[in-house]
Order: sequence, then structure tokens, then C-alpha cells
Amino acid sequence: MSAPSSIRSVAVLGGGSWGTAFAMLCARHHAAVRLVCHTSVHAERVARDRVNPAYLPGVRLSDDIEVTSADDRHALVGVDLLVLAIPSRVVGEMADMVARAIVPGTAVLSLTKGLDPASGRRLSELWHQALGAATPFAVLSGPNHAEEVAERQPTAAVVAGDPALGARVQRLLNGPDFRVYLNDDLVGVELCAAAKNVIAIAAGMADGLGFGDNAKASLITRGLAEMTRLGRAYGAHDATFRGLAGMGDLVGTCTSTHSRNRRVGELIASGLSSEEAEARIGQVAEGLWSVARLLELAERADVELPISREVAAAVAGKPVAECMRDLMARAPATER
Repeated sequence: MSAPSSIRSVAVLGGGSWGTAFAMLCARHHAAVRLVCHTSVHAERVARDRVNPAYLPGVRLSDDIEVTSADDRHALVGVDLLVLAIPSRVVGEMADMVARAIVPGTAVLSLTKGLDPASGRRLSELWHQALGAATPFAVLSGPNHAEEVAERQPTAAVVAGDPALGARVQRLLNGPDFRVYLNDDLVGVELCAAAKNVIAIAAGMADGLGFGDNAKASLITRGLAEMTRLGRAYGAHDATFRGLAGMGDLVGTCTSTHSRNRRVGELIASGLSSEEAEARIGQVAEGLWSVARLLELAERADVELPISREVAAAVAGKPVAECMRDLMARAPATER
């Protein structure tokens, strides 16, 4: 078998924390990188100062990273790989625009973790519909906090989707501080990415109530169980949920001070509304946008997600202490 063709040029659509860190990662691996911010004002500031203070303060971008905005009609052309680092809630409105903007032969890699808030569909379904079968498409997921990736701290990730593209991404990114594994379970990787954010909100609520390690460990473990049940119902592999996209990302998101979803849960427990909590952190907490759609998927498959259900109730205004009390008061059950 011949070696996968090299990815030499990358455009990263999305100038948030993860998009910026991923652009830096690709540049460290000698790709020509273009970071595409949402607005020209944001792009001009990052290009001038070589930092992204709103999303990744204190980390300097190398001078060889080009910075532009989505207003530039050439922003997404002339590259081997387009990386999507945009919130789940805008994928539905941006997918067709992206499909029109790229040229044939451009591969697409999504970093977004969530479900489409409008339809509940997995994001790959929206991208496949817009891009067509001829466009190589994959998703990357795992315990990848942007702040640590930008600081070259070691971590690992999985890529699922088009196998040839996965091999090319693996070849580009593997190195001393970032290791990529291939995974053939796209459904499982995407459902892990959506569900773990919801469990992380629950973990943050436990933190906000002053609970200790026992409570968090219990939430993580039972959260993994309900994530796996949902995945199994939709044909995903149990092993995916025990891997980097599942357990790995779940532990990282539930325990890290970098985790937006954990922090949102903590703020909701302190008395803020979900809208106020997300505004306070200044970035998107995908679990807030995924939880209702996740429960709809569970209902269609007749799968019980008790932790996610209480998170949804808390997001809707139920007191967090009452949510935790009701979770503990459920009927006795067998672990499985």
C-alpha cells in the first residue's frame, strides 16, 4: 500500500480557542496554515498582535500563520485541508456556503463536538449532505483542551470518517506532543463528543454544590454508561466509548479547569441561568446546545439517560440541588 499523500497546506475556519490552537499545531508540523476568523476586525487584531486575547490569551502565534477573515472570498481556497472549528449551532447555516467556497479536491476535517441544535442530526450528516460524497470528510475528537495543545503539552486524539483522509491527518499531526489514532466508528465518535459535554455540565454542577471526588467519579462512570447505551442503540461500537473520544474526553472535560462545559455547570449551580453562565465564560458551551437533542435521540431509541435528563431540567431552571437529589433517589438498579 502506498503512503498517504502529504497535507502541505491547511485553512482553519474558526478563530476561537481550539481553532487557534489547531492552527498552531499544524504549523508546528510544517504545513502552510491560514487561520480564518469570523470577522475582519478580529482577524486584523490577531494578525497585528500575533495573539488571540479573547480566546487564547498569552499564547503567541508564529509569524508564518496567515490570518484572515471569512469575508475574504479566497480564504478557503488553495489548501489541501479545510479544518472546521465552528460552533455546532452555525453548521446548518454555514455548510452550503463552505461547500460553494471550496474547490474540488479539498479535504475537510471537523473539530466541532455536538449535534445540530435545529434538527438533532449528527454534524457529519449535515456536512456530507452539503459537500457531497466526492469530498473526503473526517472528524477529530479526544481530550484536546486548546490551552494545553497550544502549550505543546502531550495528548492524543482519534480521527474517524474517510479512511484515506484519516491516514493523511495522522501523518501530518503525529509527533512528540500529539498522537493520532484512527477509528472506523464515525457514529460513535460523534455521539461521544456530544454526550460527554452534557455529563461535564453535571460534573460542574456537582462542583458548584461543593460535592467531592466521590460524586464526580460516580457521575463520570455512570455518565459513560449512559453514553454507551445511547451509542449502542445507534450502531456505535462499545470500544469507542472506552477510548479517547469517550472515556478520554469525558474525564478531561469533567475534571479540567479549562473545560467550558464543566464551568457552565458550576455557574448554573451558583444560581446563574444557562444563558448568563455561557455569557460569563465568553465562549460556547456545546453541552447546553446538545442536551435537548440528545434526549430526543434517546427517546426515539427507548434509551434512558438519567444524568442528561437532569442536566436538561437544570438548564430549563430546575434548582440544581433538586436535580442531584432526584438523581440519587432513582429506583435501585443493577450496574450494567
